[in-house]
Amino acid sequence: MTTRVAGCELCELSAPTVVDNDKFAVILVDDANYPGFARVIWKDHVCEVSDLPEADRLLLNDAVYKLELAVRDVMQPLKVNVASLGNVVPHLHWHVIPRYADDAHFPAPVWAQAQRTTPDAVLAERRQRVPQLAEAIARRFASR
Repeated sequence: MTTRVAGCELCELSAPTVVDNDKFAVILVDDANYPGFARVIWKDHVCEVSDLPEADRLLLNDAVYKLELAVRDVMQPLKVNVASLGNVVPHLHWHVIPRYADDAHFPAPVWAQAQRTTPDAVLAERRQRVPQLAEAIARRFASR
């Protein structure tokens, strides 16, 4: 049985998922400046990876790995940021974010102050890849 906590935005999340099973969900984040930004969200309300039994920890690690591979394949970033912060929402989740030298915050984290504006045409081209990314993620998780 999955533990949920009232008021936790990730326990109560109703966003469309690309992957959804009894342990975790993979979602694409609707962020205008970061097309291809995705998250792996653990369904049980735990705060840290160290709260998981070994088998679940390995499953989560594998999910983040598969998601990163799909992001790299489709989005072709300069770098991929993988982060599990939980400072604002203390519910286990991982951010997988494609990064480019021309993105608004590079080389700083996406949560820092913006350093530039990415040209609209560049962002539009990256947004066009998001449906292909969703398909690539689904394929990676369909194969064992």
